[in-house]
Amino acid sequence: MHRVSSAASNHALQRPPAEERFAGELARLAGADEGPRPPGWRLSLGAVRRFVLGDPALEVSAKFVGPPSLVERAMVTLATQRGLMLVGEPGTAKSLLSELLAAAVSGSSTATIQGGAATTEDQIKYSFNYALLVAEGPSLRSLVPAPMYVGMRDGLVVRFEEITRCPLEVQDSLLGILSDRAMAIPELPGADGMLFAREGFNVIATANSRDRGVNEMSAALKRRFNFETVFPIADAGAERALVAREAAALLERSGVPLRPPDDVLDVLVTTFRELRGGADAADTADALSSVPSTAECVAVAHAIGVRAYYARGEAPTPADVVEHLAGAAAKDDPEDLRRLRRYLEQRAKGRAGAAWRALHAARHLLPDG
Repeated sequence: MHRVSSAASNHALQRPPAEERFAGELARLAGADEGPRPPGWRLSLGAVRRFVLGDPALEVSAKFVGPPSLVERAMVTLATQRGLMLVGEPGTAKSLLSELLAAAVSGSSTATIQGGAATTEDQIKYSFNYALLVAEGPSLRSLVPAPMYVGMRDGLVVRFEEITRCPLEVQDSLLGILSDRAMAIPELPGADGMLFAREGFNVIATANSRDRGVNEMSAALKRRFNFETVFPIADAGAERALVAREAAALLERSGVPLRPPDDVLDVLVTTFRELRGGADAADTADALSSVPSTAECVAVAHAIGVRAYYARGEAPTPADVVEHLAGAAAKDDPEDLRRLRRYLEQRAKGRAGAAWRALHAARHLLPDG
């Protein structure tokens, strides 16, 4: 059997967790951290803030584009015994922010629950190894810990992604945990039947504002969270810089040495912002019913780079942008494809620059709809 070496295995990871990707930055921050640390935290609040928002003096990159006050309120919430709920439109980096906070606070961001219609309570708390359960009966040896159990046992921040996509009864399984900081395990006898959370434990949940009505949270559960709304990036220059940086990192991992030209990136980011109805859009007539998010803009920049390099051996062009726009921007509403076509025919026409002219000329590449 062919075995992959440990080094090769690590290199092959498509997306290592934040604590691995930024291990050097976390080490530098910890070494220079002289601030007081909340119980159970790896870093002080100031160091966590610098990890998320950047610190050029320590060569720590800025990873989240948003108001510093949002990050500060989120940190303070995590230092208390209230959960943190991040809500917002799709693609506004809620999950990224939760991952960064968990990595900085706990040194681990992998105690994660992915919410969905099929999520069950045992995927959140614990289950049992059936073979051991039959052979030995219920015991800590036969118990299989789920992320919430691990977080409480080890004093970690637990991430609960897309919580409102879970059934209500599954969501409400958090009520006792968030209130009493304890989890009952009635299958186990004696002291093992109750797990008490260690210092450092807390919960960061995320909810897509487009899906919040799917399984609206109960009032009792809402009271146990502080809500913070993550908005789309307001500044066009900041969004462009983020898209360029993230696309470059993705292309490097994909083995692509060529980056999208500056004028192609400018066209791509501007198109997404205007289709989103952003603050710099001339009007919102062409805004799509879906949300062309920054995350999807990064995905398109990555895709056009891969397409152009591996198919033609060159850098991407505006024509590549057109071919990928439909799948990224027009998803649910058939009218969105017509809005996209109208944008390319009317708004892109006559704009200065060869990239805009090429975008307009390639409008025929949109699928019929």
